[in-house]
Amino acid sequence: MSSLAQNIIRAIHDVVGIEPVSLHEPRFYGNETKYVQECLDSTFVSSVGKFVDHFEEELSTFTGAKYVIAVVNGTAALHMSLLLAGVENRDEVLMPALTFVATANAIRYCGAVPHFVDSEESTLGVDPCALREYLKSITEQHSGFCINRRTKRRIRALVPVHIFGHPCRLEEIMAVTRDFNLVLIEDAAESLGSLYQGQHTGTFGLFGTLSFNGNKTITTGGGGAILTDDAELAKRAKHLTTTAKLQHRWEYLHDEVGFNYRLPNLNAALGYAQMECLSEFLTSKRRLFERYRDAFRDVPQVRLFMEPDFCRSNYWLQTLLIDESISDQRDVVLEVTNDADLMTRPAWTLMQRLEPYRDFPSMQLPVAKSLASRLINIPSSSGLA
Repeated sequence: MSSLAQNIIRAIHDVVGIEPVSLHEPRFYGNETKYVQECLDSTFVSSVGKFVDHFEEELSTFTGAKYVIAVVNGTAALHMSLLLAGVENRDEVLMPALTFVATANAIRYCGAVPHFVDSEESTLGVDPCALREYLKSITEQHSGFCINRRTKRRIRALVPVHIFGHPCRLEEIMAVTRDFNLVLIEDAAESLGSLYQGQHTGTFGLFGTLSFNGNKTITTGGGGAILTDDAELAKRAKHLTTTAKLQHRWEYLHDEVGFNYRLPNLNAALGYAQMECLSEFLTSKRRLFERYRDAFRDVPQVRLFMEPDFCRSNYWLQTLLIDESISDQRDVVLEVTNDADLMTRPAWTLMQRLEPYRDFPSMQLPVAKSLASRLINIPSSSGLA
């Protein structure tokens, strides 16, 4: 076993103990059973029911978004947001190469083209300075739209992702979208509870999207949400995600092609109970970060990722970065820690290395490639602190 792997195992054990531990598992100790049973007793377990309304209201209050539409997962939330933002067939959409594949998939569902951009080490998200210079070199403006001179396609939107819950530099990113006539849609799937300059992530763009998968800070089992401050777009999002069904006492009338994307009441009951515990989850996750910070303080050639100065992160997944000079040891660390029943994971495979996305446009990705070769997520459940 390498000394690096030994040091990392020792530091993790100092924080979480020596029992087997998962990367991130949900906690259920509030009213989850009570609300789910109440939902079952009501028989309203599908997309109609009071818990959907309650859950949306709680999310609106917590995030500050004027309107919230709960849907079946984060990918559906992003797909619908892209469509409502005017992303059309063959449009290009800028997104980080370092993210989960769902971001790219949602773009493809629209018939659009993912265009991969680089990240920065200080936030793990989109590098707005590098992106600005890149767009200067490849785009021109026509009739109020950003056109890729190389492909002749319209670049319609930018989708930054708040990686592992750490906010991107949104002020600079918003300046890029203004200067290049791009729509901003935030993929905040991982950042419920994260603030940028005091404002919740997912509320800066035309849309923001959340995920409540089983491994997120709170869970509905499977679920997501669309955030927006635009009343008309919110109304349309709710209509389209409810199969575009017109209200009628008995007739099945649909006025366009819609989507069966609304969150079931049963899932919302779980989410409503989880929202009651969210503040405690966030406090626990910050406490876990502080314990890891102390444990890794003297471990050489390893850095625990800390929130940027301008934000407050939810610390969804605790993240190690090993030095560039020993990046070839990453897989050894992953193997040894998992053999020791400590579930660790690397960053996602970069998008343009995945078979479905090999031939899509991309800027040079030096930082994203470096991060992908050095990054390790370590056990992060809120119950560990």
